Amino acid sequence: MALRLPLRAFLASESGATAVEYGLIVACIFLAIIGGVSLFAGNENAMYTTIGAAVGGAVR
Repeated sequence: MALRLPLRAFLASESGATAVEYGLIVACIFLAIIGGVSLFAGNENAMYTTIGAAVGGAVR
């Protein structure tokens, strides 16, 4: 009987669910940042390749 009250209180607690929700939000933000950085890195590489080819052509 004495074990049931703490067990019910534990099962009724929603603080763990809130932590999981915050964790999912942080994971989604992290994935968006990684996606943006990888997209930017690909475009930046192409930009520097184009600039290098233009500069190399102008010097010769």
